[in-house]
Amino acid sequence: MPSPLISVVLPAYDQHGQLADCLDSLLAQSLANVEVIVVADRSPETAGGLADAFAARHPQVSVLHLNAAVGVGVSRNAGAARASGDYLLFLDADHLLPRDALQALADRLEQTGPVDVLLFGHSRHHNDRDWPGGAEALLAEVGPEAFAPFDHPELFGAPPLVWDRLIRRGHWEELELAFPVGRYEEIPVVHAALLGARKAAVLARECVQLRRRETVHPAGGPGSSVFDLFEQYERSFALLEDQPHLYAVRDALFVRMIRHYLFVFDLAGCVSRAERPQFFHRAAEHHRRFMPPGHRRPGGREGIKFSLLAGGAYPAFEVAKLSHIARGTLTGRK
Repeated sequence: MPSPLISVVLPAYDQHGQLADCLDSLLAQSLANVEVIVVADRSPETAGGLADAFAARHPQVSVLHLNAAVGVGVSRNAGAARASGDYLLFLDADHLLPRDALQALADRLEQTGPVDVLLFGHSRHHNDRDWPGGAEALLAEVGPEAFAPFDHPELFGAPPLVWDRLIRRGHWEELELAFPVGRYEEIPVVHAALLGARKAAVLARECVQLRRRETVHPAGGPGSSVFDLFEQYERSFALLEDQPHLYAVRDALFVRMIRHYLFVFDLAGCVSRAERPQFFHRAAEHHRRFMPPGHRRPGGREGIKFSLLAGGAYPAFEVAKLSHIARGTLTGRK
């Protein structure tokens, strides 16, 4: 029996009761050459029984039960080790795929031939509204030909999501890739996979829909925290040590890092009031530490935020934010 083209690795973490819909969308795919590996750890939010019920009815679904609560990253590692497909696709329970999504990826691979990484678009759905993902413009500008990643360093400025790309399983194994522990564990993995790729390609269409308000990580495992974000970017920048010729990659990655820090800092529920000064100063230290020589800040309000962060001016940053909110409130009353 031939190996499947795509192995979908899906942790069974199901805080909002969305796993069944995700599995239904995978089983409805027009591409049949797919295996689905559901990984069920011992976290209280894990729907292992539901996964077993699907596996009992559908031969392309298997369930890997782990004997501890390990979080999403370690669960993904375990699923990847069991996979037999040519390509790995890592999803979460709150993802849905259009019926032709995997076939579209297979068709794209038919055009490009084997690639180490195939990036594609995604959308976000919340409160009956859809938003495009954060990389559409970058993908659209790349063009139809396969490429070496360093030919398009701007792609390192895309949101570091592991579920908007296929990774060739042989590439995964050759680089000995693995998700580290903690939250935001996908950050160094997606950067390492792209940095180590010899050949990559894009599919400039949406293949995955995210069904939550923002891209907040679902589960980082015991002892994880929002401050894991800093360690994950340190891992990514360590990949660039002693490679000064990768200036454009470093600059794109730096901008993405600072945007990510500001996004998490502003997102309700991510950083507590008591943690905000510490988080801000950790972000400011990374700004000083990793900013490439000659870097030019973005323009507009974003550039102001970059500047305040660069100076470590936490009180001024909070005042500027409150002033902006007040102006918006006053404008809305007119």
